[in-house]
Amino acid sequence: MIHMAESSNNLRSVEVCFTPKLFSEIATRENFIVVLADILRATTSICAAFANGVKNIIPVATLEEAKEMKNKGFLVASEQDGKKLDFADFGNSAFNFSKEAVSCKTLVYFTTNGTRALDIARSAEKIAIGAFVNLTALTRWLVAENKNVVILCSGWKNKFCLEDALFAGALTRCLLDTSGFETKCDSAQASLDLWKVAQPDLLAYIEKAAHRHRLKKLGLDDIIPYSFILDSTRVVPVFEGTEIRNVV
Repeated sequence: MIHMAESSNNLRSVEVCFTPKLFSEIATRENFIVVLADILRATTSICAAFANGVKNIIPVATLEEAKEMKNKGFLVASEQDGKKLDFADFGNSAFNFSKEAVSCKTLVYFTTNGTRALDIARSAEKIAIGAFVNLTALTRWLVAENKNVVILCSGWKNKFCLEDALFAGALTRCLLDTSGFETKCDSAQASLDLWKVAQPDLLAYIEKAAHRHRLKKLGLDDIIPYSFILDSTRVVPVFEGTEIRNVV
């Protein structure tokens, strides 16, 4: 467990935003880091790519930008509604990004939900990439940064989704357990309750998630078990400026 000693009047806040549509309404207005969560599959896949040595990732918000970058000679990972796009080199599965495929390379990234959510949050000082696979490493980094935290769930086309809310609950729990954070956010409290219910058997609980079944219909659900393994990597990818880099 990570411990952080702070006086009660110097606690950092944790807020959860369940969809990108709500981001403009967040209560946290200063000195904060956004943690982006798109568990199925963008943020999990980004963590996997950095774990396998990708140099940097350039996220783009539109299909047109992704095509333009491909025409400029970049490697492109791109999907829409879960399906790999014809012009792309990779889809949006963590298993696409092997060391042989991505080590020391630059990757352009476009997805249905994750990169669009990142674009909405560009005004934030920093945007960290969060997933179950880097939960502890991310928590340690956030503690060291000592700023307020807004967990932004990518959701599905601006709608709430279970997998991102579960991650928000897991990260909120980790941050509160450091004793350096507090929350007065109802969405954070709801995500904590979801996490408490789901934690004993995450894979069983995630059977309720609509996107889990969208992926199954597409034959892309092989990534499900990997996506809910805690702490399989120590990377902390962070977006600053125009690209994502691993900062630890």
